[in-house]
Amino acid sequence: MQEELPGAHVGIIGGGQLGRMATIAAHRLGVQVTVLDPTPGCPAAAVGAGQITAAFDDPEAVAALAEAADVLTYEIELADPTLLDVDVVGATPVHPAPETLRIIQDKHIQNAHLQAAGIETPRWVAVETPEELAAARTRFDGCVLKAREGGYDGRGVVLLDDTWDTTEAMAAIGGPAIAEEQVPFVRELSVICVRGADGIRTYHPSENIHRDGVLDQVAVPPRTDIAVTEAATATARSVTESLGGWGVFGVELFETAGGEILVNEVAPRPHNSGHWTIEAAMVSQFANLIRAVLGWPTGATTLMHPVVMANILADVETTVPAALLGGEPILQTPGAHLHWYGKHQARPGRKMGHVTLIEPANDPDHGVDPLLLDRVGGLAGGVTFNGAAD
Repeated sequence: MQEELPGAHVGIIGGGQLGRMATIAAHRLGVQVTVLDPTPGCPAAAVGAGQITAAFDDPEAVAALAEAADVLTYEIELADPTLLDVDVVGATPVHPAPETLRIIQDKHIQNAHLQAAGIETPRWVAVETPEELAAARTRFDGCVLKAREGGYDGRGVVLLDDTWDTTEAMAAIGGPAIAEEQVPFVRELSVICVRGADGIRTYHPSENIHRDGVLDQVAVPPRTDIAVTEAATATARSVTESLGGWGVFGVELFETAGGEILVNEVAPRPHNSGHWTIEAAMVSQFANLIRAVLGWPTGATTLMHPVVMANILADVETTVPAALLGGEPILQTPGAHLHWYGKHQARPGRKMGHVTLIEPANDPDHGVDPLLLDRVGGLAGGVTFNGAAD
């Protein structure tokens, strides 16, 4: 007798934009979603997810989410892996595995794990004091200091140029860190991987362009040669194979001038650099997340069109109520798709939405027209915010 698929219930720790897009994908599959998030009326709840309003580290709330759902996953690394163990969640499966979250939350542990698996990263050393940092600094031509835990979107990272002394740098990080060799890379790439009961699938590598430490634009295919994209895909697959549990993994990579591929960071969840998959892949990273964690067959990850994406970042100096202005040109542009996350407040640099731009007439193998990046950047940059400061 064939198993009936619809009617499942997925619990997600975190209800931000990733939870929102996962909820939309889940509802198309007839899957119910409940999220745990401390923000009342979080973005996922606005599109129909049930919400438990509590802190991410509230054991009673996590237990309640596990009781309601058939499987748990997470869209934010702030989830506490100790609360995802069997003594809290009982028999409810958790994907990716709590041990995977433990590995990825700490950059020292993550790099050591990758090294043990034979996967190349920039050279690095763990540091806890200014003296240890001073010693590490002499080992590298350039040095980047990264917080072991909690850093993202440029936070928790110090580029150690001549303006920094070691005491100030360690104080800026505020805790244990790793000192990493500053790699003279030619571009940053990422590969979104899906791991389910039916194995691992990989999406086409993307080229990631940052502004002030925050992902600004993405181009697929990247502006590099096929040997590099094949090496990036193989490395990302190896990273995913080394980790436990089903789900979606975002693997960030450096391409060096010599064509070497080094792993920068890993995210055990859908990734900002994979938002293009909603319009330009056969099955999006969000639909595949739902399929994978439920143990259902995962879908084809084939790139259908060259595509570029730009984040809509809040260009404000202080917190203001979020109001979308200037979106009409996006809606009037053929091939452009506006995603607005429904956040109540715009804070400096906060991700408020994104714009995807595709050219259906182009063959994916021909790559991205550089002018597309200018166009999508202009569309995203035309969105503004208003409202009095809180």
